[in-house]
Amino acid sequence: MRQLRGQERAITGNRQTSWAFADAFVAEDAALRWARERAREAGLRSVTSGTGAALRLLAATADAKAVAEIGTGTGVSGIHLLHGMRPDGVLTTVDSDPEMQQFARQAFRAAGFAANRARFIPGRALDVLPRLADGGYDLVFCDGDRLECLDYLAESLRLLRPGGLVCFEGVFADGRTVDAAVQPPAVLKLRELLRTVRESTVLQSTLLPVGDGLLCAVKRG
Repeated sequence: MRQLRGQERAITGNRQTSWAFADAFVAEDAALRWARERAREAGLRSVTSGTGAALRLLAATADAKAVAEIGTGTGVSGIHLLHGMRPDGVLTTVDSDPEMQQFARQAFRAAGFAANRARFIPGRALDVLPRLADGGYDLVFCDGDRLECLDYLAESLRLLRPGGLVCFEGVFADGRTVDAAVQPPAVLKLRELLRTVRESTVLQSTLLPVGDGLLCAVKRG
Protein backbone atom coordinates (compact mmCIF):
# COMPACT_ATOMS: atom_id res chain seq x y z
CA MET A 1 0.00 0.00 0.00
CA ARG A 2 2.87 2.36 0.73
CA GLN A 3 4.16 1.89 -2.83
CA LEU A 4 0.69 2.46 -4.31
CA ARG A 5 0.34 5.76 -2.45
CA GLY A 6 3.69 6.80 -3.86
CA GLN A 7 2.48 6.03 -7.37
CA GLU A 8 -0.66 8.04 -6.74
CA ARG A 9 1.41 11.01 -5.61
CA ALA A 10 3.55 10.76 -8.74
CA ILE A 11 0.49 10.73 -10.97
CA THR A 12 -1.01 13.69 -9.13
CA GLY A 13 2.22 15.65 -9.36
CA ASN A 14 2.40 15.26 -13.15
CA ARG A 15 -1.30 15.65 -13.86
CA GLN A 16 -1.41 19.41 -14.33
CA THR A 17 1.57 19.30 -16.68
CA SER A 18 -0.05 16.49 -18.64
CA TRP A 19 -3.35 18.34 -18.87
CA ALA A 20 -1.60 21.50 -20.07
CA PHE A 21 0.22 19.46 -22.73
CA ALA A 22 -3.05 17.84 -23.86
CA ASP A 23 -4.87 21.18 -23.97
CA ALA A 24 -2.25 22.63 -26.33
CA PHE A 25 -1.84 19.47 -28.42
CA VAL A 26 -3.79 20.75 -31.43
CA ALA A 27 -2.30 23.94 -32.87
CA GLU A 28 -4.64 26.83 -33.66
CA ASP A 29 -4.46 29.02 -36.75
CA ALA A 30 -4.51 32.80 -37.19
CA ALA A 31 -8.32 32.98 -37.45
CA LEU A 32 -8.72 31.26 -34.09
CA ARG A 33 -6.09 33.46 -32.47
CA TRP A 34 -7.88 36.55 -33.84
CA ALA A 35 -11.22 35.34 -32.46
CA ARG A 36 -9.63 34.63 -29.08
CA GLU A 37 -8.19 38.12 -28.93
CA ARG A 38 -11.60 39.67 -29.69
CA ALA A 39 -13.11 37.57 -26.89
CA ARG A 40 -10.39 38.70 -24.47
CA GLU A 41 -10.98 42.35 -25.37
CA ALA A 42 -14.73 41.91 -24.80
CA GLY A 43 -14.18 40.23 -21.43
CA LEU A 44 -15.55 36.91 -22.67
CA ARG A 45 -14.11 33.50 -21.87
CA SER A 46 -13.72 31.30 -24.94
CA VAL A 47 -13.23 27.54 -24.96
CA THR A 48 -9.65 26.34 -24.56
CA SER A 49 -7.80 24.83 -27.49
CA GLY A 50 -8.18 21.40 -25.89
CA THR A 51 -11.95 21.81 -25.59
CA GLY A 52 -12.09 23.09 -29.15
CA ALA A 53 -10.11 20.10 -30.39
CA ALA A 54 -12.48 17.75 -28.55
CA LEU A 55 -15.48 19.45 -30.17
CA ARG A 56 -13.81 19.18 -33.56
CA LEU A 57 -13.22 15.47 -33.02
CA LEU A 58 -16.76 14.83 -31.79
CA ALA A 59 -18.28 16.65 -34.77
CA ALA A 60 -16.11 14.61 -37.12
CA THR A 61 -16.93 11.34 -35.35
CA ALA A 62 -20.65 12.11 -35.65
CA ASP A 63 -20.17 13.02 -39.34
CA ALA A 64 -22.17 16.08 -38.36
CA LYS A 65 -24.10 17.93 -41.02
CA ALA A 66 -26.29 20.01 -38.71
CA VAL A 67 -24.96 21.44 -35.43
CA ALA A 68 -26.66 23.86 -33.03
CA GLU A 69 -24.53 26.06 -30.80
CA ILE A 70 -25.78 27.98 -27.77
CA GLY A 71 -23.37 30.87 -27.23
CA THR A 72 -21.65 32.15 -30.38
CA GLY A 73 -19.18 34.39 -28.60
CA THR A 74 -16.57 35.59 -31.08
CA GLY A 75 -16.51 32.29 -32.97
CA VAL A 76 -13.77 30.22 -31.32
CA SER A 77 -15.88 27.13 -30.64
CA GLY A 78 -17.74 27.60 -33.92
CA ILE A 79 -14.54 27.41 -35.95
CA HIS A 80 -13.57 24.18 -34.25
CA LEU A 81 -17.04 22.70 -34.83
CA LEU A 82 -17.03 23.71 -38.50
CA HIS A 83 -13.62 22.13 -39.01
CA GLY A 84 -15.01 18.84 -37.71
CA MET A 85 -18.29 18.93 -39.61
CA ARG A 86 -18.97 17.65 -43.09
CA PRO A 87 -17.98 20.04 -45.91
CA ASP A 88 -21.68 20.67 -46.61
CA GLY A 89 -22.59 21.01 -42.93
CA VAL A 90 -24.32 24.06 -41.46
CA LEU A 91 -23.72 25.46 -37.98
CA THR A 92 -26.73 27.19 -36.40
CA THR A 93 -25.37 29.46 -33.71
CA VAL A 94 -27.42 31.45 -31.19
CA ASP A 95 -26.31 34.39 -29.07
CA SER A 96 -28.01 37.32 -27.37
CA ASP A 97 -25.21 39.70 -28.46
CA PRO A 98 -25.34 40.51 -32.21
CA GLU A 99 -22.09 42.46 -31.98
CA MET A 100 -20.20 39.36 -30.91
CA GLN A 101 -21.81 37.44 -33.76
CA GLN A 102 -20.37 39.98 -36.19
CA PHE A 103 -16.89 39.16 -34.87
CA ALA A 104 -17.71 35.46 -35.34
CA ARG A 105 -18.74 36.10 -38.96
CA GLN A 106 -15.37 37.71 -39.61
CA ALA A 107 -13.55 34.87 -37.88
CA PHE A 108 -15.41 32.20 -39.88
CA ARG A 109 -14.62 34.03 -43.11
CA ALA A 110 -10.94 34.33 -42.15
CA ALA A 111 -10.90 30.60 -41.39
CA GLY A 112 -12.03 29.93 -44.97
CA PHE A 113 -15.66 28.99 -44.42
CA ALA A 114 -18.28 30.12 -46.92
CA ALA A 115 -21.07 32.35 -45.61
CA ASN A 116 -23.67 29.61 -46.10
CA ARG A 117 -21.85 27.29 -43.65
CA ALA A 118 -23.23 29.21 -40.65
CA ARG A 119 -26.66 30.50 -39.68
CA PHE A 120 -26.51 33.25 -37.07
CA ILE A 121 -29.60 33.77 -34.93
CA PRO A 122 -29.52 36.66 -32.43
CA GLY A 123 -31.66 36.28 -29.35
CA ARG A 124 -32.06 34.53 -26.03
CA ALA A 125 -31.43 30.80 -26.42
CA LEU A 126 -34.65 29.68 -24.75
CA ASP A 127 -36.63 31.90 -27.13
CA VAL A 128 -34.80 30.63 -30.22
CA LEU A 129 -34.38 26.90 -29.57
CA PRO A 130 -38.12 26.04 -29.59
CA ARG A 131 -38.22 27.29 -33.20
CA LEU A 132 -35.59 24.78 -34.36
CA ALA A 133 -36.61 21.45 -35.91
CA ASP A 134 -37.26 18.35 -33.82
CA GLY A 135 -34.64 15.66 -34.43
CA GLY A 136 -32.87 17.85 -36.96
CA TYR A 137 -29.39 18.04 -35.38
CA ASP A 138 -26.39 15.76 -35.06
CA LEU A 139 -24.75 17.73 -32.25
CA VAL A 140 -25.80 20.47 -29.83
CA PHE A 141 -23.07 22.44 -28.05
CA CYS A 142 -24.15 24.40 -24.97
CA ASP A 143 -22.02 27.29 -23.74
CA GLY A 144 -24.64 29.69 -22.46
CA ASP A 145 -26.17 30.78 -19.16
CA ARG A 146 -25.41 28.12 -16.54
CA LEU A 147 -28.69 28.89 -14.77
CA GLU A 148 -30.48 27.67 -17.91
CA CYS A 149 -28.45 24.50 -18.44
CA LEU A 150 -31.27 22.10 -17.53
CA ASP A 151 -33.55 23.86 -20.01
CA TYR A 152 -30.83 23.54 -22.64
CA LEU A 153 -30.67 19.82 -21.95
CA ALA A 154 -34.43 19.43 -22.43
CA GLU A 155 -34.32 21.35 -25.70
CA SER A 156 -31.26 19.38 -26.86
CA LEU A 157 -33.03 16.06 -26.34
CA ARG A 158 -35.80 17.31 -28.62
CA LEU A 159 -33.42 18.71 -31.24
CA LEU A 160 -31.09 15.71 -31.50
CA ARG A 161 -31.54 12.75 -33.80
CA PRO A 162 -31.06 9.30 -32.25
CA GLY A 163 -27.30 8.86 -31.84
CA GLY A 164 -26.75 12.62 -31.71
CA LEU A 165 -24.47 14.32 -29.19
CA VAL A 166 -25.02 17.04 -26.62
CA CYS A 167 -22.03 18.77 -25.01
CA PHE A 168 -21.86 21.25 -22.12
CA GLU A 169 -18.77 23.39 -21.58
CA GLY A 170 -17.52 24.71 -18.24
CA VAL A 171 -19.09 22.12 -15.94
CA PHE A 172 -16.13 22.22 -13.54
CA ALA A 173 -16.86 25.92 -12.85
CA ASP A 174 -13.20 26.54 -12.01
CA GLY A 175 -13.28 23.74 -9.44
CA ARG A 176 -16.39 24.96 -7.61
CA THR A 177 -18.60 22.09 -8.79
CA VAL A 178 -16.75 19.66 -6.51
CA ASP A 179 -15.98 22.19 -3.76
CA ALA A 180 -17.90 21.41 -0.56
CA ALA A 181 -18.18 25.11 0.35
CA VAL A 182 -21.43 27.00 -0.17
CA GLN A 183 -21.77 27.73 -3.89
CA PRO A 184 -23.83 30.16 -6.00
CA PRO A 185 -27.01 29.05 -7.81
CA ALA A 186 -25.22 28.60 -11.16
CA VAL A 187 -22.90 25.97 -9.65
CA LEU A 188 -25.83 24.20 -8.00
CA LYS A 189 -27.50 24.05 -11.43
CA LEU A 190 -24.37 22.48 -12.90
CA ARG A 191 -24.39 19.84 -10.17
CA GLU A 192 -28.01 19.09 -10.98
CA LEU A 193 -27.17 18.90 -14.68
CA LEU A 194 -24.35 16.42 -14.04
CA ARG A 195 -26.60 14.27 -11.88
CA THR A 196 -29.46 14.39 -14.40
CA VAL A 197 -27.25 13.43 -17.35
CA ARG A 198 -25.47 10.67 -15.44
CA GLU A 199 -28.74 9.11 -14.26
CA SER A 200 -30.61 9.51 -17.55
CA THR A 201 -31.85 6.32 -19.23
CA VAL A 202 -31.87 8.00 -22.67
CA LEU A 203 -28.29 9.29 -22.57
CA GLN A 204 -24.88 7.61 -22.61
CA SER A 205 -22.52 10.11 -21.01
CA THR A 206 -18.96 10.94 -20.07
CA LEU A 207 -17.13 13.88 -18.53
CA LEU A 208 -13.96 14.95 -20.33
CA PRO A 209 -11.27 16.78 -18.29
CA VAL A 210 -10.46 19.33 -21.01
CA GLY A 211 -10.59 23.05 -20.43
CA ASP A 212 -13.06 23.75 -17.64
CA GLY A 213 -14.79 20.40 -18.08
CA LEU A 214 -16.74 19.12 -21.10
CA LEU A 215 -19.84 17.03 -20.36
CA CYS A 216 -20.77 14.88 -23.37
CA ALA A 217 -23.70 12.55 -23.90
CA VAL A 218 -25.13 10.52 -26.79
CA LYS A 219 -28.88 10.28 -27.24
CA ARG A 220 -29.77 6.61 -27.38
CA GLY A 221 -31.71 5.40 -30.42
